[in-house]
Amino acid sequence: MAGLFDPLVLREGVVARNRVWLAPLTNKQSHADGTLSDAELHFLERRAQGGFGLVETCAAHVQQDGKAWSGELGVHDDAMLPGLRRLAEKVHQGGALLSAQLFHGGLRADPTVSGMPRWSASAHVGAEECREGTEAEIEAVIASFASAARRCAQAGFDGVELHGAHGYLLSQFLSTTYNRRADRWGGSLENRSRLIRQTLAAVRKAAPSLVLAVRLSPEDFGQARGLDLDESLDVARMLADEGMDILHLSLWRAGLNTTKRPQEHATDLFRRAVPAHVKMVVAGAIWTKEDAEAQLSRGADAVALGRSAIANHDWPERIQRGAPIHQPPLSVDLLRAEGVSPGFVDYLRGWKNFVAT
Repeated sequence: MAGLFDPLVLREGVVARNRVWLAPLTNKQSHADGTLSDAELHFLERRAQGGFGLVETCAAHVQQDGKAWSGELGVHDDAMLPGLRRLAEKVHQGGALLSAQLFHGGLRADPTVSGMPRWSASAHVGAEECREGTEAEIEAVIASFASAARRCAQAGFDGVELHGAHGYLLSQFLSTTYNRRADRWGGSLENRSRLIRQTLAAVRKAAPSLVLAVRLSPEDFGQARGLDLDESLDVARMLADEGMDILHLSLWRAGLNTTKRPQEHATDLFRRAVPAHVKMVVAGAIWTKEDAEAQLSRGADAVALGRSAIANHDWPERIQRGAPIHQPPLSVDLLRAEGVSPGFVDYLRGWKNFVAT
């Protein structure tokens, strides 16, 4: 088993200095138009300086109608390029690789933020009302993912990740709950996976120099509904066959076994499902060195830290020197010292027991 601080070759010429990565984190720090802010740059730059091997952006919208919250980073327009170039320069100066998480909110987009109506695989009514996407809109969003990846390559990023998890658009098409279409985009798993597979192919063609990752939710949890563990394993196999470099498993609590197969762990299952050349990164409540090493022992190549990285901008360095890890509830002063802006702190107050009252 490789160690947490062993380098990891992602593809020829692209090497992460270690196997501890920053997970994609909603931080609500971008400007209203999606351009990078100084606060967001500072937050991500600090994690690179703190020793993370790869820094990933928050979910960044590839189309305006896919924007899901205020303060969301955009990769949807060439006007974003100066900020993206600046981000790549600073993260690389800190010694980390940089990847952008590309996404479209679909049913989870917010019209009050985007100024545009929602669409998804199928029409839905209620609090999250939206219409069924047309063939033209589906083809256009594939092209938008590809254009976004091209911008990231132009900006000097090392990789991009397709956000196929958490019940956003790519996940909605995979879902039997959200996708009730009867055309070539719905019904069988082959059809429901067509969007994410064609998006993968389009991104690969548009930005062949980039390491290409896909994030998946293995089974139902939270907003990720209508997902079956065995179907998710099949989707991972398809994506591996079609050129995925990295599989990113979003487990929420990485220490737990799967719901469908209580005796088995997702990391073990997906490691057996995809070939060894496909790297696998696992995220989900990883706080300690032991938590991280447990995932490597199951076959993960790297771990992605979310909340623990918010609390500890230098988690990798702390682990290496045996320093204690900051654990919640966290004071506002500590969070500010860790590079968290006031706006981000306000957002974190919505996380139970994370910010000290």
